[in-house]
Amino acid sequence: MKFQYTLLALASATLLAASPAFATGSAEMHHHEQPTASIGEAGQSKQATRTVQVEMRDSMQFVPSKLSVRQGETVRIVVKNTGQLTHEMVLGSVKDLKAHLEMMKKSPEMAHADPNTLTLSAGHSGELVWKFGKAGVVNFACLQPGHYEAGMKGQVQITAAKATHTGDEHAH
Repeated sequence: MKFQYTLLALASATLLAASPAFATGSAEMHHHEQPTASIGEAGQSKQATRTVQVEMRDSMQFVPSKLSVRQGETVRIVVKNTGQLTHEMVLGSVKDLKAHLEMMKKSPEMAHADPNTLTLSAGHSGELVWKFGKAGVVNFACLQPGHYEAGMKGQVQITAAKATHTGDEHAH
């Protein structure tokens, strides 16, 4: 565990020195907090309203590659790596995923401990529990070297929550 933190600190320091885009603020904030703010937040298992199954394949595909959720919904995403290669599922905006991809190119053995990231070796399963925030699209991708470029990505479509009328609301 200590090795993972040391590796992450080394990768963050390298990124800060090499990239003017990350020159403001700490790498910790850019790498861990900022990407998740716009896509929702880690959810609690007991609050998950449903479970969806996703496979990661060596054909550089997520199956399914499109998911649909409701705004505010907490979903348990059970992910199985059915291939022989290590794969990961990272939730984020396209901008954040591409920034993370560049970091992974510099440190391909980087270990992740982020709530929006799940890395699985061949044949293993795991889960992400995520509460989806704003209506719109949240992207996901495998950022292992070459996988994103080969098309290993997908989207979560978040539909707006229906307004509930309690009688206390006023029409505008």
